[in-house]
Amino acid sequence: MGNRKQARDEEFRGFVMSCWSRLMRMAYLLTGQQQAAEDLVQSSLERAYASWRTVSSADDPHAYVRRILINLHARRHRRGLKEFLSARDDASLGELGDGPARGDTMAQAEDRSMLLRALAQLPTRQREAVVLRYWEDLTETQAAAAMGCSVGTVKSNAAKGIAKLREVPGLMDTMMSGGRR
Repeated sequence: MGNRKQARDEEFRGFVMSCWSRLMRMAYLLTGQQQAAEDLVQSSLERAYASWRTVSSADDPHAYVRRILINLHARRHRRGLKEFLSARDDASLGELGDGPARGDTMAQAEDRSMLLRALAQLPTRQREAVVLRYWEDLTETQAAAAMGCSVGTVKSNAAKGIAKLREVPGLMDTMMSGGRR
């Protein structure tokens, strides 16, 4: 019995190592705060561990855990714990991606900060749809499965979210220039 538990723990540990950074990035984009993202990922992984047999036997365990994360975020948001990006969280922006490309890294950090602030202003479902479709690069079908809704709902929320982001003064110019000023 102990060997099976140890093997399960090792399998779960390997899973966590393979998906931690993606889950953190997605959670940060959803919550807008580093600590809230860490809490969300931790809670999601706790639930995944508790039902690891089910999760590990799923067709796509990463999609299963992504769905857990989105459900937990939505549940917390419904309870009125809506989180917005604050100025003190700008220091953690560098932890989000693969790092800045060549060029003016200060301008890229400012651009990323502007984009994250705009993203944080979107309603929850629109933010989820935009993050899943454009940051996680999921298909509409995969995003719908993760969000627990129809493909049409994903399309609608993503389109509305992108439209609102386009209305943010200066954001489109920043994004179109690719972070180069």
